[in-house]
Amino acid sequence: MTAVPAQARSKFLQCVPFAREVSGIDIRGNAWTWWSQAEGRYERGQEPRIGSVMSFKKTGKNPFGHVAMVSAIVSDREVLLTHANWSRRGGIERNVRAVDVSAAGDWSQVKVWYAPNGGLGTSVYPVNGFIYKDGGSDDSWAAPMMAKADAPVVTASLELDLSDLVPEKLD
Repeated sequence: MTAVPAQARSKFLQCVPFAREVSGIDIRGNAWTWWSQAEGRYERGQEPRIGSVMSFKKTGKNPFGHVAMVSAIVSDREVLLTHANWSRRGGIERNVRAVDVSAAGDWSQVKVWYAPNGGLGTSVYPVNGFIYKDGGSDDSWAAPMMAKADAPVVTASLELDLSDLVPEKLD
């Protein structure tokens, strides 16, 4: 028998270890179990906060669930997520759009930016809610968020019309 280095065993980064690293929320196991594991250990709720973890329910298309950290709040129905293993196997995506598409505006259903589409994906994903570290908003997540050497990184930007901000050319 030969020992295989840990690095060789796992070439791709999964959402769970990445979310744990960037959020500081120390939960292990499949993403779909995070919501129930957080009960009694971390505050949970339906309101996004910077640094919180959005907990996705498992579905037929997403049998392991998903976890993603909220990196910015754009509006009451839109946030930016930082997560791994969504658009590309093992890839890291920073500051990608997630939009609350629930009828009640309670973040129970979302659409998430999907790289192959270059925009919001077509699927709607059910969400448990948000898991908060220490009950508050915290931006200390930014320091440890370093890309792994073998993990591709995708950063999406919001499409903005900046034409109104450009001064007219003077003659």
